[in-house]
Amino acid sequence: MKKEDVNMRPYMNPYLAGFLLGILLLITIYITGRGLGASGGIKAVVLLIAKTFQPHQWENGVYFQQYAQSHAGNPLNTWLFFEIIGVVIGAFYSGLISNRVGFRIDRGFRITNKTRLLMAGLGGILFGLGSQLGRGCTSGAALSGMAVMSFGGILTMIAIFGSAYMVAYFFRKFWI
Repeated sequence: MKKEDVNMRPYMNPYLAGFLLGILLLITIYITGRGLGASGGIKAVVLLIAKTFQPHQWENGVYFQQYAQSHAGNPLNTWLFFEIIGVVIGAFYSGLISNRVGFRIDRGFRITNKTRLLMAGLGGILFGLGSQLGRGCTSGAALSGMAVMSFGGILTMIAIFGSAYMVAYFFRKFWI
């Protein structure tokens, strides 16, 4: 155990955390009529960048116009964007009260910081593209889908974990 790890508080019990996440999901479905999801909030930021730097595309693109009509012309006019803001604030507060705020690159012994950051970035890009092709991220498609007993949500969860198990074998050498 590292010296800086001594003052860290333990994480929440995973069963309690899962139960609380389920309660939050039910409340979200009851209030908004849809479940949780992160990719919609990220999409709002990407569309704001497109509107800012490519105004001609924003004004003439069919996809952009459909999105603008449903969000009163402002890409950030979606509760999913504010959900992302809340997640960031909540994560920072959680790290603050558990004495875990700081910058540290978690990696295995056989990998450099540069390779770890490159792999994390590549994985994030691939996951972002996949979430758009799959019409939602893990929390939106799988978690929220399974909460309403959607067959598509169940298949999504099986595909996510199944592909993760298949790919993990080839990348385990970076961690152990």
